[in-house]
Amino acid sequence: MTQPLEWNELDERTVATARVLAADAVHKTGNGHPGTAMSLAPVSTLLFQRIMKHDPQDPKWLGRDRFVLSAGHSSLTLYIQLFFSGYGVELDDLEKFRTWGSLTPGHPEYGHTAGVEVTTGPLGQGISNAVGMAMDTRYVRGMLDSGAAPGESPFDHFIYVIAGDGCLEEGISSEACSLGGTQKLGNLIVLYDDNHISIEGNTDVAFTEDVLKRYEGYGWQTLHTDLLPNGSIDIDAVNAAIEEGKADIHRPTIIRMRSIIGWPAPKLQNTGKAHGADLGADEVAAVKEILGFDPDKSFQVSDEVLAHAREVQGRGVEAHEKWNLKYNEWRNHHAEKAALLDRLLANGLPDSFDSAIPVFESGTAVATRVASGKVINAIAGVLPEFWGGSADLAGSNNTSIEGGLSFEPEGSPVDGSSPFGRIIHFGVREHGMGAVLNGISVGDLSKVYGGTFFTFADYMRGAVRVAALSHYPVTYVWTHDSIGLGEDGPTHQPVEHLTAYRAIPNLDIVRPADANETAVAWATIIKRRQPTGLVLSRQNLPVYDQNADTAKGAYIIKEASGDPQVLIIGTGSEVQLAVGAAEELEKQGISARAISMPCFEWFYEQDEAYQESVIPSAVKARVSVEAGLATPWYQILGDAGRPVSLEHYGASADGALLMKEFGFTVDHVVEAAKESIAAAGA
Repeated sequence: MTQPLEWNELDERTVATARVLAADAVHKTGNGHPGTAMSLAPVSTLLFQRIMKHDPQDPKWLGRDRFVLSAGHSSLTLYIQLFFSGYGVELDDLEKFRTWGSLTPGHPEYGHTAGVEVTTGPLGQGISNAVGMAMDTRYVRGMLDSGAAPGESPFDHFIYVIAGDGCLEEGISSEACSLGGTQKLGNLIVLYDDNHISIEGNTDVAFTEDVLKRYEGYGWQTLHTDLLPNGSIDIDAVNAAIEEGKADIHRPTIIRMRSIIGWPAPKLQNTGKAHGADLGADEVAAVKEILGFDPDKSFQVSDEVLAHAREVQGRGVEAHEKWNLKYNEWRNHHAEKAALLDRLLANGLPDSFDSAIPVFESGTAVATRVASGKVINAIAGVLPEFWGGSADLAGSNNTSIEGGLSFEPEGSPVDGSSPFGRIIHFGVREHGMGAVLNGISVGDLSKVYGGTFFTFADYMRGAVRVAALSHYPVTYVWTHDSIGLGEDGPTHQPVEHLTAYRAIPNLDIVRPADANETAVAWATIIKRRQPTGLVLSRQNLPVYDQNADTAKGAYIIKEASGDPQVLIIGTGSEVQLAVGAAEELEKQGISARAISMPCFEWFYEQDEAYQESVIPSAVKARVSVEAGLATPWYQILGDAGRPVSLEHYGASADGALLMKEFGFTVDHVVEAAKESIAAAGA
C-alpha cells in the first residue's frame, strides 16, 4: 500500500520558487519555454526530492535512478532541480540561461551539464532513449548479476521520464515504446504531461487519440491523474501513481498527468503563448504576486528553501552508503564479475582482444557484410559486453551472435531467447532503433551496434545526429551500400548517403574495401568509442593482405613503380577498380599509385607527415572512385582531379551489370586518370 506523501509547506515553497525561477530565467534571456517548467515544478520536485535514488555528489553513481527530460525544450524543469539538488548548477547559471558558455543551454546536452543523462530536445528522442536505457539495465544486470532476485541487485534502478504531447506525436516514440512493451521493461516509468497545448494552440487540432489505450495496446501499464481544484498538478495522486508503476515489474508504466501549462500565470496559462516565449514583465510580476514573492525582485531563492532542497544531498549519501553495502557484498561473492566490471569502468579491453580479430586469406572473395558478421562473432567471444542486432534484417546485415540468444523478456515464447540475450530484435523500426541504441550506449558498460540497409539509414538520421552531437559510442552496421546490390533497384540503392553522413560532424564513416579492412575497422571502432557508421557491401569483393594502416583512414594499397604521376583513390567495392586501373596504367608506362581510403575522418586525424606520405601534395593528378555522389571528394581532388562517381539513381538489374553500365570499370578509371594527368600538366 502506498505510504502518504509527507509534503509540507516548505516543499510547497520550494515548488513555488521553481515556478518563479522558470519565469525569471526566460524573461531575463528574452526567449525560452517557461510554461511547462512552471506547471511541472511540483512533479520535478517530487522526483528529485522524494522519489529518485540519486547522489548529487556523484552524478555517475552506478546505483542511481536515471531521469530523462524527453520534453527537452522545458530544460529549466531539469536545470532548476539540478540547482536545488547541488549538482553544480548555481543560481548564476540560471540567470545565464541559453547564453554563451553557460551550463544551461536551451536544451539539455549530455556531457555538458552534470546530471543530464541524455541529450534531449528533438521530440521523441528522450523517451526512446529511455527504452534503451531500460534494456541496457537488464543486459548489464544479466552480465554481472543474473542470479539476483528482482530489485535486489546493485545494478537495478529505475528510469523516470517526463514526456509531452510532442514526444508522443513523433513516430520515433511509437517505434521505441512498442518495443519497450514487448520487452516488458518494468523499470521504466513515463510521466506524460497532458497539458492540451502546443505551439499552434489546443492539441485537438492534430492529436485526439486516446494515448493510454494506445499504450495499453503496446503492453504498458496505463495510469492517470487529474488536476487539483485550483488548477495545479495533484502531487499526491502523481506520487501514488509512480508507486503503483514501480510495483509492476513486468510492464513499463505511463502516467497521463493532467496539467495546465504556465500555471499560475493569470492571463497566459493554458495558452500557446506560454509554451515557447517570455511571459513579459507584467505577467511575470503577476505570477510572483500570486505565489507570494516580491514582484520587483528576480531570482529569489530563500536560504530556507535552498537548505531544504539541498537536504537531498544527505539522503543521497545515505542511499549511496546503503547501496555500497550491497555492492561490496556482490564484489566479495563475484570476484570474476567484479574484475569484469572494473575493466568496463576503465574502458579497457582484455589482452586477448587483438588476437581475436580474424585475418582473412588474400586472393579469396568475401562480401564485407559477411566478413563483418564473422568479426562480430570473434569480438563477441572475448567481449561479453558486446551485443546488438538489426531492424529485422539480421540475415542480410549479418549481425547475429552465434549462440548469443535473443534478448527477450522472462517467459517469452521465442525459441532460443533469454532476458539477458545478446541479439536484439528491433523490428522494422530504424528510427526507434537509433534512439534505443543511444540510450543503451549512455550506460557506458556495454558496447552496442545496430544494423539495417544503408538506404534506410535515412529513417534513423535524427537519432544518428544526436549520437554524433553527444559522442555516444554507437556502431551502425549499414549494409547493401551501393548500386552493387543489384536487382532490388533504386529504392534500395544508396547514392547520396555517403555524402550525407560524412557531412555529420563527429560521425566516423568507414567503408572498407575488403574482409581484412573490415576486421581492422571493427577493432578500431571498438577502441575509439565514437559513433561510427560501418558501410558494407552485399556483393563479394576480392581480399587483399591485411594492412594495419586501415586504422589511419587511408593507405597505399598498390605503390607506383616510380614517383607517382597520378593517385587513384577508392573506397569499398571500388578499391579493386583503383588497383586494376593502376596496374593498367603501369603497363602503359604511367606511374600510378592506388590508395584505399576507408575513412575520411580517421585520415584527417593523422599528422601532416602521414597524410603527405599517402597523398603527396605535389601530385595534382588524382582520381576518386566511389559508387556515390562525388561531393565529398573535391577537397581531395583539387582543380585537376577527376571523380568516377554516380550522380543519379540506380536501376533494377544485376549489380555487376549496373557497375559496368554506370562507368565503374577499369577502363573508365584509366580514362579519368589520363584526363587528370593532362589537366595537371596544363
